[in-house]
Amino acid sequence: MSENLKTVEIFTDGACSGNPGPGGWAAILRYGQHEMELSGSMPQTTNNRMEVFAVISALGKLKMQCNVHVYSDSAYLVNAFNEHWLDNWQARNWKNSENKPVENQDLWRLLLLTIRKKGHVMHFHKVKGHADHPENIRCDALARQAIQDYLKRNPDLGDMNTFTVTHS
Repeated sequence: MSENLKTVEIFTDGACSGNPGPGGWAAILRYGQHEMELSGSMPQTTNNRMEVFAVISALGKLKMQCNVHVYSDSAYLVNAFNEHWLDNWQARNWKNSENKPVENQDLWRLLLLTIRKKGHVMHFHKVKGHADHPENIRCDALARQAIQDYLKRNPDLGDMNTFTVTHS
């Protein structure tokens, strides 16, 4: 069935100035020769939340069921699917292996709902971050810029000339 679907590539990255702190996310969607860049920011968040939110935002742009390949440098994101962490969390009623509530479950639930609603066939691929992967480098730049833009609009939150970015 997935061979009859359009194949879309999504490249993502998330970053945070402090962890938690102001965060930025970015995604590049590619279908054939068509490409779209997305980015945004959030106050008081974490790099892991930004990584998951980037995928949610990108999937929100798809208007039909697709065969989706997500490329991320986030082990947290990729392993949640490829190592079946999500399956285990759901089977344990959103508790982790230490029987504590799963962090970011609001976003994980939204991501799963977004996938299921359109029936996307998902594939997650881990890429090495900040190391000659052009789309990852571009997403990193977009996420960092989103943080800078946020700090410009909110100067009381810190000096944008001295911010440091945390990555997963």
